[in-house]
Amino acid sequence: MFSQHRAFLLQSLTMKLNARHLVLDLLLAAQGQPLTAREAIAACRIFEISENSVRVALVRLSADGLILAAGRGSYQLAPAAMELAGDVATWRSAEQRLRAWSGNYLVIHTGHLGRSDRTALRYRERALSMLGFRELERDLYVRPDNLVADLDAIRHRLTVLGMADAAPLFVGSQWSREDQTRLNTLWDGRKLNQQYRQLHEQLTTWMANADSLEPEVAARECFLMGSKAIRAVVYDPLLPEPLVDAQARQTFLDTVRAYDQLGHRIWAQIYRNG
Repeated sequence: MFSQHRAFLLQSLTMKLNARHLVLDLLLAAQGQPLTAREAIAACRIFEISENSVRVALVRLSADGLILAAGRGSYQLAPAAMELAGDVATWRSAEQRLRAWSGNYLVIHTGHLGRSDRTALRYRERALSMLGFRELERDLYVRPDNLVADLDAIRHRLTVLGMADAAPLFVGSQWSREDQTRLNTLWDGRKLNQQYRQLHEQLTTWMANADSLEPEVAARECFLMGSKAIRAVVYDPLLPEPLVDAQARQTFLDTVRAYDQLGHRIWAQIYRNG
């Protein structure tokens, strides 16, 4: 059940909006603060989601153990979801998880876990992808060893993100020339650099014009564009140079944080007027 909770929360970052996913998105953005039913209804109204749909979603999310009551008419993420929510929230300090790269790689081997359980395999591959691992050979995943976290902490993050079973994780060095050539093709640094610059430009342009928008229009556009940008950060492999342009990534991260702060102010006004 816990892995299903993780999956549903992560889906809220990627799937088309409905009442359930929107409520979870709002709680993920709330950084541990409760969300009232009135606020949820006001938010969903902007996306043409009915009050009845919101109330049904709150009941079902509570029954599924994803949220719980935090007082009369207010809700917060349940303990089963809080750890994942906390991990997702680390996007705000993504660059603080990095250190200088020596050229070594983290390596994890999952061959003993098998592939017959398709659900477990899907969760495992998503967890590995979210930490920037890519498959070098069948069941052998690698990423640059430039994370501050030690191996135990990385194992724990993989578990939080949905990898149910442990697998050997170690640091690999002294790769053959052939292997090094293959390693260099696992990530598309050019595409990542392009994404950093495009999203930075889109967010900067939108912020410059936000004051000219009607409050509900601003809230809706801010939410949708912000979700896209935050998803890009959450799923970013956090590669070192020279695999990506670290300065372009830093500029993008700074822009997303500024955009997020503006979004909180816009949505606070919606909640006050809701």
